[in-house]
Amino acid sequence: MSKKSLSIFVCVFAFIIGIFGGFAGLVYINTPKTDVVEISEEVFYGNDDIVSSNLADISNADISIHFLELGNKYTGDCTYIKTETCDILIDCGSKSNSVAAVSNYLNQYVEDEKLEYVIVTHAHQDHYAGFATSGKTKGIFDLYECETVIDFAGTAAGKTETALYQKYQTKLSAEIAAGATHYTALDCVNGTDEFDIGSGYTLKILDSFFYHTPDLSNENNNSVCCLITNGAKNYLFTGDLEADGEAHLVTLNTLPKVDLYKAGHHGSKTSSSEALLNVIQPKVVCVCCCAGSSEYTTVNANQFPTQIFVNNVAKWTDKIYVTSLCLDYKNNKYTSFNGNIVFMDVDGENKLWCSNNTTKLKDSEWFAKNRTWPTT
Repeated sequence: MSKKSLSIFVCVFAFIIGIFGGFAGLVYINTPKTDVVEISEEVFYGNDDIVSSNLADISNADISIHFLELGNKYTGDCTYIKTETCDILIDCGSKSNSVAAVSNYLNQYVEDEKLEYVIVTHAHQDHYAGFATSGKTKGIFDLYECETVIDFAGTAAGKTETALYQKYQTKLSAEIAAGATHYTALDCVNGTDEFDIGSGYTLKILDSFFYHTPDLSNENNNSVCCLITNGAKNYLFTGDLEADGEAHLVTLNTLPKVDLYKAGHHGSKTSSSEALLNVIQPKVVCVCCCAGSSEYTTVNANQFPTQIFVNNVAKWTDKIYVTSLCLDYKNNKYTSFNGNIVFMDVDGENKLWCSNNTTKLKDSEWFAKNRTWPTT
């Protein structure tokens, strides 16, 4: 190659390198130097009806509904509700040693050591252990003044002879002696079934077949069911009511579509039936459980939240949130799923805050390994 040809080749090559170098430099300048994505405090999920929130919003909410983690590997229910004038507690599971986790949480919001309303849905340990402590352990009735207590109208056969039930009755009797007003759910539906809880909200004890005829073989069906309402805002809580109880619930009450539904029986396959969901058509569903725990069964599909539950709810919403996650039941390892879940109404807008994350159940790593989302 001649010197002239070589010079031309070098010039052309340098020109090409310059073009590519300039392009690469431009890309570098405009590419973020980190893979951390900045997310604003208010992120809209999906279509319309719920906004991610922050902890500060809770104090500004007209109502906030808190689904609590219970500090252990066991599944249990505990829901705290706050309005401008009322502090309400529905259940306190999962074990008596959960009381510390619950009271530490409540004390952030309960300023006068008083719970205006306490609802004890049914006589299963994972729902009422925190009210049925021994004399050596302070429970909810010991730690707070409970103005009004509403509990189950009946129990399954043999329940009244158990030590836990008797502890509950002892603690309840002491609270009544100290001035608490006590109703069973049946008392409410036969008398005052609706209570003003402030901020324009009412608490209604729904009618249930099993208040009138207690289920002697299935304690879950004796659950107290209630609806909190303010205009078009509706929040439904059904304890551990099973499918047959849900069918009666639909026929005995005029149920609205709901903004929030606490999943019946921890997201089991025997609750959250189509008969109920087709009526309430929930926008958001919160599950109180330790997901994937083998506490009740080693069959994966039947561990909370179950595949059948997912199939039923998926028809109406993908906004499903879960409190805790079991990592290794045998070795007592657990962690937060979404963590403490707080659903709130702030100036008419539905908002969500979670202590761990706001990842929907279907988008979680656990779900990808253990459940499938229906395609139709």
